[in-house]
Amino acid sequence: MNRIYYLVFFFIFFSTPLLAQTEEEIRLKSIPDSVPVVIDSLYREDQFYIGLTFNLISNKPEAISQSGFSGGIHTGFTRDFPINKRRNIAIAAGLGWSLNSYSHNLFIGEDDNGETIFRSLTRDIDYSTNRFTAQLIEAPLEFRWRTSTPETYKFWRIYTGLKFGYIYHFRSNFVQPDNQVVQTDVPELDRFRLGATFTFGYNTFNFHVYYSLNSLFPEARLNEETIDISVFRVGLMFYIL
Repeated sequence: MNRIYYLVFFFIFFSTPLLAQTEEEIRLKSIPDSVPVVIDSLYREDQFYIGLTFNLISNKPEAISQSGFSGGIHTGFTRDFPINKRRNIAIAAGLGWSLNSYSHNLFIGEDDNGETIFRSLTRDIDYSTNRFTAQLIEAPLEFRWRTSTPETYKFWRIYTGLKFGYIYHFRSNFVQPDNQVVQTDVPELDRFRLGATFTFGYNTFNFHVYYSLNSLFPEARLNEETIDISVFRVGLMFYIL
């Protein structure tokens, strides 16, 4: 899984700036001098997005800690609705897909009665992998401000809003010598997600933050303490028209 994240990051990091900076230049050069260039006064911005994030678990019990690499890949489409004459202020709504992985020491298993077990893994336990992954369908809703014009594709942007999501696939994987525990059905998991987002940047590279507003396991307990963990994601967001 880590190799996939690195390959995707490498591809996006090197290919996206080139596409963003040369696409319009190539288009203009292909137009004969005799053909007038028509400026689209009803332009829209940032219809497609691709993001890479580092994922953190917050509000976790004292016994829970993260280790190893935790990351996410995010992609989708938004419909841009400018709300002023200059078209630099807009509302955007869309649909996307997200894959997130978290490496930590929270063991998720099942007892003989089918009840979920939550335990913290201590350092004396020999294991190589303990992580859970979640695949989501997401619906972003953003308020957008930017310095764009119909003639330029390089501008400052500040986007903020909410992101609604649903975890359609969850997998907890624990691996140790001669033993593996996989859980995909965890009743304590809140599959409906709600998070606040904030994105700002210039041209290709944009800093992105996501913070979940509801707990992943609101009904779960660890040593009589509620596992009220939330998700915090920070990374880069790339936009394509």
